[in-house]
Amino acid sequence: MNEDQCTEFKVSWHDKYLKWLCGFANAQGGALEVGRNDKGQLVGLENASQLMEELPNKMRDLLGIVADTNLLEEDGKQYLRITVEPYPVPISYKGEYHYRSGSTKQVLKGAALDHFLLGKTGKCWDTVPVPSVGINDLDTATLTRFREQAVHTKRLDASVLSESDLSLIEKLRLMENEYLKRAAILLFHPDPERYFTGAAIKIGYFEGKSNLRYHDEVCGNLFTQLNKTMDLLLT
Repeated sequence: MNEDQCTEFKVSWHDKYLKWLCGFANAQGGALEVGRNDKGQLVGLENASQLMEELPNKMRDLLGIVADTNLLEEDGKQYLRITVEPYPVPISYKGEYHYRSGSTKQVLKGAALDHFLLGKTGKCWDTVPVPSVGINDLDTATLTRFREQAVHTKRLDASVLSESDLSLIEKLRLMENEYLKRAAILLFHPDPERYFTGAAIKIGYFEGKSNLRYHDEVCGNLFTQLNKTMDLLLT
């Protein structure tokens, strides 16, 4: 028997192993067997009956989950199997979000944590609303060029040329209630890096494997970045 994505073995119980249950709940679910060594060999558990009473309450109070806790016996030795289902909402242990990956447990931080939390709520990064930006902060010239190109390629009806910026943004589904989504800022704001660090293109020209002759960083909204990058490539 080997540990894998959905199986973890522990010789005895310590409360820190609630982190592993948290990781299962945030991933694909899994089973923690207490009373086996790392090779899956049964060593038994002396306080199995006591843990049967304590663990369900600890999981409820510290993780907010309910998991099947079963007392099993093999060759006269008792052990516990705690089976955790995957949860549709994020589960944390003392403010940390753990995740089962392969046969390891990872603490989610930074961009990985953002991606995980958004995924659990059914959102993508670019659909998150930004309260501090309004329709008047967008670049009017870029919106006008977008209208013209969209009509030229027949992606939008010619009536869009006379619509207001607000009406266009709503039609493109780039608002949530009264707030602009991140996608609207990336597409139409004159300086997206003001809100999203690294929202730029870096382009360089190399001679050989390591000799960098030219280097440019292209900033601005996505339309500006695309046009300037193509100009740099062609020149």
